[in-house]
Amino acid sequence: SCLCVYLVTGDVIWSVRQHEDIGITGCSDSDGEELYALDGEELWYADFVNKRGVEPQPSFIDHMSYEEGAYEGAVGQQQICKQNLKADLQSYKNPPLQLDPPSSPIIYSRDDVELDQQNTLICHVTGFYPAPVKIQWTKNGQKVTEGTSINVPFPNKDGSFRQTSRLEFTPQLGDVYSCTVNHPALDQSLTRIWDVEVQQPSVGPAVFCGLGLTVGLLGVAAGTFFLIKGNECS
Repeated sequence: SCLCVYLVTGDVIWSVRQHEDIGITGCSDSDGEELYALDGEELWYADFVNKRGVEPQPSFIDHMSYEEGAYEGAVGQQQICKQNLKADLQSYKNPPLQLDPPSSPIIYSRDDVELDQQNTLICHVTGFYPAPVKIQWTKNGQKVTEGTSINVPFPNKDGSFRQTSRLEFTPQLGDVYSCTVNHPALDQSLTRIWDVEVQQPSVGPAVFCGLGLTVGLLGVAAGTFFLIKGNECS
C-alpha cells in the first residue's frame, strides 16, 4: 500500500518558552491517521477503528480538550487525503515505496517490579518507514491480546516514525514476556524477551558496617587487655 502524510508544525511562544505544535494527517489505501501533539506528546488522535476521538493524556494533568466534531472533521480530512494520494500516484506513475526497517524493540516496565502488583510493560520501536508497525505480545509462549494497546505512529525529525505498545500485567516470579515487531522492511520479525525479576534490597553496606564495628570493638578490647597486663608487669 502507499502512504501520504501531511505534517504541519508551528512554533508557539508561551511566556518565555518555545513550544512545538504538530498536526498530522496521513492515509494509505487501507489505513489513516489524524494526530495532534505538543512538544512530542500526543494530545488527541482519531481512532478510526472504534470511530471516536481519543485524548491519551494521563489523568493527573490538565487536559487540553478538543471541540466536539473533531472526529467527524478527521473523517473528512481522510477523504481529502485519499483523493490527493490517488492523484499523486497517477502523476508520479506509482513510484516505488521507500522501506526503512525499525530498530530492535526496547521493552521495560513502567514502574519498579513488585510481585502481585499491577504494572505496565512498554515496548518501543523507532526508525521505520512507512508507518505503522505491528506489535504482538506473548506470556510464557502464549499470545496475549487482553490488556494490550498501541499508540498511533509518531514522526521523527528525520521523516521516520516511532510507535509504542503497552501491556497491563501482574508480575509473577518465573513469567516470561516477549514483544514481537513486524514491518514490510523486515525479512523476519524482531523479538525482545523480558522476564520477571524482583530486585532484592542490598544488604552489603549494613554487613560491612556491622563488621567494621565488630572489628573496632575487638581492637579496643585487645588494647585494654594489653594495657592492664602491662600495668601488672610493672
